[in-house]
Amino acid sequence: MKDEKKLGLMSLILMIFTSVYGFNNIPRSYYLMGYAAIPWFVIAGILFFVPFAFMVAEFGSAFKDETGGMYSWMCKSVGPKYAFIGTFMWYTSYVLWMVNVSSGIWVPVSNLIFGEDCTSGWSFFGSEFLSGSRLLGLMAVVFFAFITYFDSKGVDKISKVTSIGGTAVLTINIMVVVGSILMIIARGGQLQQPFEGLESLKTPLNVAYQGSPIMLLSFIVYALFAYGGIEAVGGLVDKTENPKKNFPKGIVIAAMVIVVGYASLIMLVGSFTNYSEILGNDSITLGNVSYVIMSNFAAEIGKVFGASVATQVSLAHGFARVYALIMLLALMGAMFTLVYSPLKQIIEGTPKELWPGKMGELAEDGMPKNAMWIQCAIVSIMVLMVSFGGDTMQQFFVILTAMVNVGMTVPYMFISFAFPKFKKLNGIDRSFVVFKSQTSANFWGYIVTFTLFFANVFAIIQPALDGDFKTTFWSLSGPVVFGLAAWIIYTRYEKKIERGEVEAEAMEETAAQAE
Repeated sequence: MKDEKKLGLMSLILMIFTSVYGFNNIPRSYYLMGYAAIPWFVIAGILFFVPFAFMVAEFGSAFKDETGGMYSWMCKSVGPKYAFIGTFMWYTSYVLWMVNVSSGIWVPVSNLIFGEDCTSGWSFFGSEFLSGSRLLGLMAVVFFAFITYFDSKGVDKISKVTSIGGTAVLTINIMVVVGSILMIIARGGQLQQPFEGLESLKTPLNVAYQGSPIMLLSFIVYALFAYGGIEAVGGLVDKTENPKKNFPKGIVIAAMVIVVGYASLIMLVGSFTNYSEILGNDSITLGNVSYVIMSNFAAEIGKVFGASVATQVSLAHGFARVYALIMLLALMGAMFTLVYSPLKQIIEGTPKELWPGKMGELAEDGMPKNAMWIQCAIVSIMVLMVSFGGDTMQQFFVILTAMVNVGMTVPYMFISFAFPKFKKLNGIDRSFVVFKSQTSANFWGYIVTFTLFFANVFAIIQPALDGDFKTTFWSLSGPVVFGLAAWIIYTRYEKKIERGEVEAEAMEETAAQAE
């Protein structure tokens, strides 16, 4: 096998940034809460993301010679069954994410080509049957097959695409920051959405969130989800140049930039977006709010510098295309990373015999190609089920989003809960340490775990309080079903060992290390 090109510090930071930072989270959060979203992002950053990033850095640095990523971390700290259930639940949440992105990526494509979202009117040569959501579903399947094929060629090509995506996200952030500051200066310090200090930070602009403590507390899951993804690059320690120095440094730098970035840009969105004027009508949804706000950004720049109404409209349409291109690159960058990295961690870190058929086999170049194509088939089936779902499709997307938010944050509890046990291990590399004592490791490990637990409890029960029992049911059933499936798979593996069908060496070794 030829030597693989290693990831430099900047490529690693861009890969983390692309995997974690979602610019869409900013306009969506402003739409849901206004300035009141900022404290929740800061709280989620302090109680979850920063300490969790340090935990990942310690895990990754200590086990840099392990190829199993988070599975290896939890396996050596607690045990193989615990590790597999947590990792499997984490992985399946990304499958749901892939279903969403594969279908939704055509919205920026439409904006790029036409300057607006007209996907609902698309059809295949005038066919009424293959139109709208059904056509998008078929296109999503082709798109995901292309991504899978490209990913199977190796991490070198993936890093190139993710670097493009990361650069694109940085570009849109710089444009919004610079443009917002110029508009603030030109208006003499006035903001389009007045900021009234503590009152603005505690009172949501969205009436749906006013007067409902449970609704407010449920929003923290949006913030937690916005910080998700950093563990996906944890298995790339062995792909990084000078990993002892660069890997933890890359995670820490990216974490700080992301926390500050979310809080600052939510504030800046208010500098050019008056909530009631721009977002106060029923046509605005979580699906199109980002494009509405960014089109308004361009129009406001034209307005503040004296452009005519016609020019403002042209600027809005033009920037919609630019923003669509940037979001397309960013989404593709994240997709290229996350289609490969989660599978790499769970397949390489577990015994081959654990998986049915040839799913656990690696190709000559070390890529889990069989598993990637099985993943492609599962995602494709789910995409087609959603897109051919008829009248219930829109509700299914609401449920799917809720399942992704809950399903992706629940597995993080497995990692944070395992961290105190990891700190008790002897004979491992401690070249990078943030939590200096067992007491601090216990405190932050349990703080992160409880933050995730209570946030998800509020997110699960809130729809039911509003009469939406279906969303509550599916939000809860996602982690339960995936956790049960993982337990069944591993129990089946244990029985194969008991019957002598497979060797128990790997399992005994990991169990012994966990003692």
